[in-house]
Amino acid sequence: MFRQLISSIDFVCLCLFMMYSMEVKASRRFTYQRERSLFNPVNERAGGRVGGGWPTKKVLCVYFLEGRCNRNPCRFAHTESQTLPVSNHKKSPPSYNCPKNNVRVSSGSEEGTTHVQNRENPDRTVPNKSSLDCSTGSDDSGSKRTLERTTPKNVCYHWLSGNCVKGDECRFWHSWFCGEGFTMLAKLEGHKKAVSGIALPLRSDKLYSGSRDGTVQLWDCHTGQSASVINLGAEVGSLICEGPWVFVGMPNVVKAWHIESSAEFSLDGPVGEVYSMVVANEMLFAGAQDGNILVWKGIPNTQNPFQLAALLKGHTRPVTCLAVGGKRLYSGSMDNTIRVWDLDTLEAVMTLNGHTDAPMSLLCWDQYLLSCSLDNTIKVWIMTEEGNLEVAYTHNEDHGVLALGGLNDPDGNPVLICSCNDDSVHLYELPSFMERGRIFSRREVRVIETGPDGLFFTGDGTGMLSVWKILAKPNAEMA
Repeated sequence: MFRQLISSIDFVCLCLFMMYSMEVKASRRFTYQRERSLFNPVNERAGGRVGGGWPTKKVLCVYFLEGRCNRNPCRFAHTESQTLPVSNHKKSPPSYNCPKNNVRVSSGSEEGTTHVQNRENPDRTVPNKSSLDCSTGSDDSGSKRTLERTTPKNVCYHWLSGNCVKGDECRFWHSWFCGEGFTMLAKLEGHKKAVSGIALPLRSDKLYSGSRDGTVQLWDCHTGQSASVINLGAEVGSLICEGPWVFVGMPNVVKAWHIESSAEFSLDGPVGEVYSMVVANEMLFAGAQDGNILVWKGIPNTQNPFQLAALLKGHTRPVTCLAVGGKRLYSGSMDNTIRVWDLDTLEAVMTLNGHTDAPMSLLCWDQYLLSCSLDNTIKVWIMTEEGNLEVAYTHNEDHGVLALGGLNDPDGNPVLICSCNDDSVHLYELPSFMERGRIFSRREVRVIETGPDGLFFTGDGTGMLSVWKILAKPNAEMA
């Protein structure tokens, strides 16, 4: 009789275990039924965690990063965001007032920069200038608390490659980014070489990206999947859009595509690679490898709507970047100069010699011109009463600066995005240049492009295209 009682108890325990297993499996199936969208975080109300609930550890779930964690709840963190430690030392703000209007972003890059970090031994790193030593947060009750821990200052390149074996013992970042007020929405893989241009055309649900692998990829904005691949047979040096037009810079030619009518034109004239392009005053400007800037005038209702109108000469080395602000065209070159051109007369009006190495990107923000260079600086230029441009502020980085982008957060605060050749991207609040966050990449990011509703895109040297979104800055009491 005693044996029968034990058997009955075992049977009941087995039934309870089977019922619990069925409930867990059902909850896992429910998790996978959520609709995923490229530009919307999954389960945003649960803090970005697919499984919901709160993690019991601060360790990142590697299965979540690969998109295949099925634990609910999971005892590891299901978010790639980490709090950016706040420095106790505040930088003195520059003596200019940066406006809060929307910005125009130029694109452009040049090959040939070297890495400061030793990839054969990722543990050999150069210390960062920022002292990232502590962070603050709040608990569930809303009371303020301080997180006491030693934070790393560099990303783990083994983790980025997916083969770090140190886990919690690793003294480097195990995340694609750190900071608050922005989040990663997607990583789009398809290019085999460096991304050289990103564009989101008007009234299009496709994101365009060009690469050194000779292709242009079209990405579906709803699914994040590659919708089409255009093989051009030659390296893409730059890619921009204006309205329904997409322009692709290639060796000795610029391709112009009208995405609504499917019209296609080849604009001959450039000598060598086309590293940068911009559109202004019904004209297309293209900076070429021979140092010249070609100008095509848009003429509607003609067989070829683009007619070569002018050739701007002055630079002695390749043109790396172009930007337009007001009635001026600005061009940066490997000859270490920035030239200023009048858009009405197409004549050079001044030359800026503030950089000691090549300017790589230009950004016009109201009455300010921002330039970045391989000399490790970002310069803010302002127009004087005499009509000259002078440097109002110089921000120093530890590495060469490759690209600039700018946009406003939901509160209207201006945020500057800049990439460096140590494979990192920094987000700064303007005008103070206080660091808001940092993005890490497997290779250097040479392209930064902004989109609507706080979206911005980065493309790195491996061909990876990442989609990000600027969020409202956390309240001061929660910071």
